[in-house]
Amino acid sequence: MIVTLIIVCEVGFWVLLAAGLATRYLLRMPRTGLAILLMEPLLEIVLLVVTALDLRTGADPSWKHGLAALYIGYTVGHGHRTVRWLDGHAAYRFGGGPTPEKPPRHGAARARHEGRVWLGTVVGAAVATALLQLAVLYVGDAARTGSLESWMHTSWRITAFHGLFALSYALFPKKGPKKGPKKGSQEVPEGAREDGGGARTVPSVRK
Repeated sequence: MIVTLIIVCEVGFWVLLAAGLATRYLLRMPRTGLAILLMEPLLEIVLLVVTALDLRTGADPSWKHGLAALYIGYTVGHGHRTVRWLDGHAAYRFGGGPTPEKPPRHGAARARHEGRVWLGTVVGAAVATALLQLAVLYVGDAARTGSLESWMHTSWRITAFHGLFALSYALFPKKGPKKGPKKGSQEVPEGAREDGGGARTVPSVRK
């Protein structure tokens, strides 16, 4: 049931997102579209409540409950960034908004971008850990909560791997393409001189 609900929440996230953006830009109803987008956190609340009720009725804590906590954490950490990115593209394509800014591709700017994305993963891991710890306290039986504690470690291992990936952009920054001479510009050969009228002359080469 928990896994099915996670799938339903994921599908519901994209359905609400599409409905909200369509209402906002295609139907020209920005307030109604915003209200639909603001309904998305309700999906995570429903999943949280159902997970808690499942534990309350005596279900043994398992990987399903851990996965639910990670899903909620990921949505909290990265959901707003996804919505903002798609909203910018929808505004540009259907609402006459400005061209969306692409993430930087090279140098320190790319490293800072990857660092900000990683901070979303940190927030997600912190939220998942808090939910799992509350579940451990809620169950109150150390013999039954081993899988929940294991998912805490999993969330921070994922965060560590993502952190190393983000750090690689700072340690080994991607270099941008080399800039060639401007189009239409001509290099003056060495040895060229200016005559009295200011025109440049190039000495002829004798055979």
